[in-house]
Amino acid sequence: MPEYRNLQVEIDGGVVTVTIRRPDRLNALNRATIEELGVLFGELGENEEVRGILLTGSGSKAFVAGADIDELVQMGPLDAVEVSRLGQRVFREIELSRKPVVAAVNGFALGGGCELAMACHLRVASSTARFGLPEVTLGIIPGYGGTLRLSRLVGRGAALGLILTGEMIDADEALRIGLANRVVEPDALLAESRGLLQSIIRNGPVAVGFAIESTVRGQELALDDGLALESHLFGVLAATEDMHEGMRAFLEKREADFKGR
Repeated sequence: MPEYRNLQVEIDGGVVTVTIRRPDRLNALNRATIEELGVLFGELGENEEVRGILLTGSGSKAFVAGADIDELVQMGPLDAVEVSRLGQRVFREIELSRKPVVAAVNGFALGGGCELAMACHLRVASSTARFGLPEVTLGIIPGYGGTLRLSRLVGRGAALGLILTGEMIDADEALRIGLANRVVEPDALLAESRGLLQSIIRNGPVAVGFAIESTVRGQELALDDGLALESHLFGVLAATEDMHEGMRAFLEKREADFKGR
């Protein structure tokens, strides 16, 4: 993999840990960091050794404290559209990854950081984490998909409550409304997140990828179209070696040896 200026990348047992490293800016997302995330996730999608991805921020204060305001304040209208579309494109690639992506939210996940966490498939939060979309307090709105993803995760009323006030919520409230999947103490965050990923990647990788696709895309389709997509993917899986191995293993009462094909 190439070297990255703002990202630290480590692979262990099929799990890649990606750490956003801009500690002097509380890991705020500037254009260069978003571009690096886009390049990296493209690489990870093509790497057959990679089974799952853990995304976190450096230090204990912030997952990602937001977008880099020093950059945003210089935007004109065309710049703003371009920046928004860049973030949307990269976050959409994360969301549509067929490899499970877990966000380990270790502190502030605000603005673009909250939007990045929502683009991941699952979110494990430290008890010290804080979530929010404070863009309206700056005279803008979430621009990386936050208005859409938050409402789909927690419902329109709860989403508008957060978006229109710009208020932060703690980890327990994020868990209660469905924004976080789990809350753990800070010193257990990475282990819990890796354990969650390990419990996923021991399953059939093609099935996991198709389950993500059917769930994410299906939510965006009319019901009949979503059902058609689900049955199509269900049928394709019946042609895989993994399906036959998984069912044989179940009948023979042993662990399945999935090959990803």
